[in-house]
Amino acid sequence: MLSNPESQIFNLTEDEYQCLADLNLYDSPECTRLATQAANGRHLQVTSNHQDAAVEVYLCEDDYPGWVSVADLGLLQPATVPYQAARWSEDEIKKLLPQVIAFTHQAMQQANEYLWGGTLGPNYDCSGLMQAAFASVGIWLPRDAYQQEAFLPPIDITQLQPGDLVFFGTPQKATHVGLYLGENAYIHSSGKAQGRNGIGIDVLSEQGDEVSRSYYQQLRGAGRVVQSYEPQRR
Repeated sequence: MLSNPESQIFNLTEDEYQCLADLNLYDSPECTRLATQAANGRHLQVTSNHQDAAVEVYLCEDDYPGWVSVADLGLLQPATVPYQAARWSEDEIKKLLPQVIAFTHQAMQQANEYLWGGTLGPNYDCSGLMQAAFASVGIWLPRDAYQQEAFLPPIDITQLQPGDLVFFGTPQKATHVGLYLGENAYIHSSGKAQGRNGIGIDVLSEQGDEVSRSYYQQLRGAGRVVQSYEPQRR
């Protein structure tokens, strides 16, 4: 473990570290806005970009960038074994989908609210819930909705199966994602302004309630998880 992190910011001697506790990553060195979160045990690579109050890092499992506050450097230790991405076949992933779906239902049973950047329970953002659900069985997806859409092979919306991801947004970009449950329903974490301020189940139909209809009007398409993300080695 790093001691006295404020004085050790320029003495990070290794490239790869492991989290000793759940960790917040921020979107700027000011550390005022959450970018994502890293669960205890996750690996990250430290870059050479060290600011007065934060260090820039990349999470190894999904290549996601962020800033770790200097005050939190004590929650890191050098990785004894470098991160190695797991390889899954499409058939293996298919067998794990019931557990992925169960994860989202269990998350919904806890008191929760929408949290921008949230990937740790009880509070998630939309893509954070998807990433956490698949990571719970060892399958890694990219972090953001538009990245998840780009990573997955697209499927026809009429061919949806439980465990597929459904994407919403503008014609230019996916901004929201949910997990298809079957029977025209999907589970997702949606925000306050348009949604349920937390995890809920909606339907892909113009006949649903106001929230369902609003998202249905933004439906972009769907994708199927057939592989696990493999990070780019830096």
